[in-house]
Amino acid sequence: MSDEAVQAVRLRAPRHRVSRRAIGYWTVRAGLGWLVLLAAQIVALVLGWSWLRDWWTVTVPVTVLLAAVHLIVMPQWRYRVHRWEVTTEAVYTQAGWFNQERRIAPVSRIQTVDTDRGPFEQVFRLSNVTVTTASAAGPLRIDGLDRETADQLVEQLTADTQAERGDAT
Repeated sequence: MSDEAVQAVRLRAPRHRVSRRAIGYWTVRAGLGWLVLLAAQIVALVLGWSWLRDWWTVTVPVTVLLAAVHLIVMPQWRYRVHRWEVTTEAVYTQAGWFNQERRIAPVSRIQTVDTDRGPFEQVFRLSNVTVTTASAAGPLRIDGLDRETADQLVEQLTADTQAERGDAT
């Protein structure tokens, strides 16, 4: 890709959303964190830590309320924000919920393309794609893609980067 073509690639909102199954995945993953906190509070009560007994009547309801709000709002919000797109010129990503990030990587700068599926992603039939460049900002990640889309995306990016004459730096 020529320097003029790289200049023509502009940061913009990507077109594609991640898989709707990502909503369930994000909910379960966050829910496990809330369960650990709630379990710790219950263990403290069962062990009879008297100095926590008075606080327990406040902390458990607050924990349950915050967890409910977080588990209802966060996954939906993330789903509306998380987007991706791949063109012959660039890879576009947008992610986050409180802190939102939009990134772009010209195809000529791509060094590696990887997929990963953790245990929970496998249950939800999701994959993550990581596009590594020489950028100091680090790799671009597209989380929450269905497996077929991720596999097709990796194939496409591999073909596009092999066809590119740039030096990926």
